Amino acid sequence: DVVSFNATITAFEKGQQWRYAMHLLDIMQERRLRPNLITYSAAINACEKGAQWMQALALLAHQEQNNCHAEVVSCSAAVSACGKAHEWQTGLAILAGMLEFGPLPNVITFNACMSACAKGQQWELSLFLLEEQRRSLLHLSTISFNVAMNACGRGSLWHAALNFLGEVMAARP
Repeated sequence: DVVSFNATITAFEKGQQWRYAMHLLDIMQERRLRPNLITYSAAINACEKGAQWMQALALLAHQEQNNCHAEVVSCSAAVSACGKAHEWQTGLAILAGMLEFGPLPNVITFNACMSACAKGQQWELSLFLLEEQRRSLLHLSTISFNVAMNACGRGSLWHAALNFLGEVMAARP
């Protein structure tokens, strides 16, 4: 049943076996089992861990086509997969789509997109996204600041990196 397939796909995700996860999705279709939100999320996460950004995007689209609307975890994993492949533009497009149509991005989504931009030498965009997080009233995590500091390093903005470090230190008890 779907629950058993979900558990197995999740195991493949954790074991970074994206091909096996995809194979199980094929078997589900052959057996006329309908993948659900958990199925897609686990499969997209498996693709993200395997740096298979195009496969992750295809699953995201397939999820929507099957009226199983994407949720923030799946979208964040797709953004992260794009970042690993240095496809920052695609990650940014996913984030823009989320802001316009939903689901609303969370701090993980923003961090994944910031990281994708930094890896793509787009440090200005990475820092812009940090400010967008602030404007969205999302809680900025230590990871948010670490990604921003990394982006500053890529842009030779050591003074800005020090400012972010100061913010992190001031937020600690």
